[in-house]
Amino acid sequence: MKIIVVEPQKKPVVQEIDAGLEAMQKIVGGSIEAVYPFDDPVALICNAEGKLLGLPQNRTLRDDAGEVYDIISGTFFLCAAPPDSDRFKGLDDQQVKTYLEHFAMPEMFLNVGGDLFVLPCL
Repeated sequence: MKIIVVEPQKKPVVQEIDAGLEAMQKIVGGSIEAVYPFDDPVALICNAEGKLLGLPQNRTLRDDAGEVYDIISGTFFLCAAPPDSDRFKGLDDQQVKTYLEHFAMPEMFLNVGGDLFVLPCL
């Protein structure tokens, strides 16, 4: 299945993987967790214990107003999550284009005096 892999401080890349659990766990480095932060039927698959394990902060999730509400830690990937299926699927070409653009800019995180600053990482 066609997915987008997003590693900390790197640009996202398109990959083809087997649709099995083992292949998914290999990418995120452990147990998987599916998050659904988009209106589209797209799942963000990350390490379920990424924050607890201290994996590097990767990308922010923002609300409609652009405010950060979460930070994904560790490598994650995006795949299709059709509402009429109980399995993940590959992304279509439009989804690939949309989410390559969405996560194109790696982010860097600074905590200064308890305030979090998110900066583009060029």
